[in-house]
Amino acid sequence: MNIMFVCTGNTCRSAMAEGLAKKEIKDKNLDINVSSSGIFAMKGEHASFNSVAIMKEYDVDIVTHTATPIEESNIEQMDYIFCATKGHKNQVIVRYPNLKDKVYTMKEYTGLNKDEEDTDISDPWGFDINTFRMCAAEISLCVDKIIEKIANERGE
Repeated sequence: MNIMFVCTGNTCRSAMAEGLAKKEIKDKNLDINVSSSGIFAMKGEHASFNSVAIMKEYDVDIVTHTATPIEESNIEQMDYIFCATKGHKNQVIVRYPNLKDKVYTMKEYTGLNKDEEDTDISDPWGFDINTFRMCAAEISLCVDKIIEKIANERGE
């Protein structure tokens, strides 16, 4: 099973989601490969300082994370692609129409969206540490539900 998290630059939201998912998968001894990429990522850019700092609060180390542009990723091999926003989802589908049945926003897949419009996890880039903390909490909740749902589907 291969899953990917997608955001804009692959230095905040998708980087945190990947780190959180890898930790949970390891803790639960599941057979799921996790990666991440960005729609407009600059190859090799490191996770943002605030993302790294907040992930330490979750006992997740993303210091060595480097950004991957979506077109240089292995997105074609994914079973599920989880996007931070509806805009990212639409971009993935436009670029990879053959993957449209595998692409969701994180909130949409987990049912954590309150309504059709509540699909996005806001970008914390450029905001203070507390904004990153709130973003990470939202992502963590989504990741927990994503991993649980996939594990249940697979009978793990």
